[in-house]
Amino acid sequence: MELKFIADAMLGKLAKWMRIIGCDIEYFPCITDDELIEKACRGNRLILTRDTLLIKRRKVRDNYFFINGNSYRDQLRQVVRELPVDPFAGILTRCLICNEGLTPVDKTSVRDKVPPYVFKTQDTFETCPSCGRIYWGATHKEQMLKQLKDILNGKD
Repeated sequence: MELKFIADAMLGKLAKWMRIIGCDIEYFPCITDDELIEKACRGNRLILTRDTLLIKRRKVRDNYFFINGNSYRDQLRQVVRELPVDPFAGILTRCLICNEGLTPVDKTSVRDKVPPYVFKTQDTFETCPSCGRIYWGATHKEQMLKQLKDILNGKD
């Protein structure tokens, strides 16, 4: 069974990078600790946190992973090193905004929704079934892969 996560308010950049590598991670920058705990329990999600007071709460005691690093790069390295997360298995398969899995769409269906150059030069498109955002490959995907490899290899 694939791990599902929820990140506390201090871990926004980590949450984004975990979505980039395909992890199912919820992130709400403005919820209370009680709401975070409730969402974690209801959704069977492991809490990622840097909050030492949060981990002392009874409901959290057996359902958290404490993040040590200050930078998102250190944090991502820690998650990949210490949890069963393959950073390349699901890369760019989730919406970076709302965390939904992406769905392939026919190229003709996005003709009027992407820049003309993108439509002309790309063959594969995916969309988020929740927010409707459209994704495609191109150079930014290659740049993200390079950045991810650099992060995981400790190149800051």
